[in-house]
Amino acid sequence: MSIRWILPLLVVMGAVMNQAVAEDDLWVSYEGGEGIGKGKHIVFVTGDDEYRSEEACPQLAKILSVRHGFKTTVLFAIEPKSGAIKPDHQTNIPGMHHLATADMMVVFLRFRHLPDEDMKFFDDFVNSGKPILGMRTATHSFNYKNQDSKYYKYHWRASEWKGGFGQEVLGDTWISHHGHHKKESTRGIINPKFKDHPILRGVKDIWGPTDVYGIRNLKDAEVLVHGQVLTGMKPDDGPVEGAKNDPMMPLFWTKSFKGSNGKTSKVICTTMGASVDCENEGVRRFLINSVLWGVGLDVPEMTNVEIVGEFKPTFYGFGSFTKGIKPSDHKLR
Repeated sequence: MSIRWILPLLVVMGAVMNQAVAEDDLWVSYEGGEGIGKGKHIVFVTGDDEYRSEEACPQLAKILSVRHGFKTTVLFAIEPKSGAIKPDHQTNIPGMHHLATADMMVVFLRFRHLPDEDMKFFDDFVNSGKPILGMRTATHSFNYKNQDSKYYKYHWRASEWKGGFGQEVLGDTWISHHGHHKKESTRGIINPKFKDHPILRGVKDIWGPTDVYGIRNLKDAEVLVHGQVLTGMKPDDGPVEGAKNDPMMPLFWTKSFKGSNGKTSKVICTTMGASVDCENEGVRRFLINSVLWGVGLDVPEMTNVEIVGEFKPTFYGFGSFTKGIKPSDHKLR
């Protein structure tokens, strides 16, 4: 082959390779290794405007990978031009194809409206019979603009699926802030009926600075933990007196979902999970235990949930995300 053909070919090959590298940099994967989770792949789908899912989920993915051997992949809301994580970008989560090889999906979304070609991977997983864990705003994951989309039923106020993905699959959709937002924090109270559930093994303390969400439509679920509304934003604040805590709202539950192909999934959902909630060892432990239980593994008496690397989460709030962070910044160092 003459040199005049070789040089253009090399240029094209280089461009293809650079594109592949660029695409890989739009999510982050941790390969795992030895451990109880070896051979299992957990995919985190993140994208919320307020509670820093883009910080919480990489840390949980690292714990699962480094401490327990899972392969984990974290997908982010990405600003297309810069390739940076932009949690309030509603329409772009690259890497949804990773769900095709996932053994479990962890969802931490809020009001997304994704293209149909990406939602197909999400919908296929929802109907696959594989386990799903929803965190915090996952109850209102989708806010579809295109009513002609075949995935419009995922909308948080859909009628085909009343309450959309949140109510139909996870157990409830967005209702309200039951606790006073940013003024009344949450104490998790374990339901004595399910105190021996494997997910609660080793869980001795549950507290977070997020508020309790209102839950109205949940049925056919095992409520493992209820949310006690506290008078302030510190873990030693006392409970609010009166109707807010009588009865207490469900905070963490398990249920099942039967998909369109007849397969039934284990579903786990919690209205906690902000990055600052995950500073609490009890919160991390019930989330990591949820993955172990979800994929059918034995949950140890005291699961290792030690933080991997540095974890200094940003307090939640709209627009408070750290600008310019790219998925590659979450790689293990």
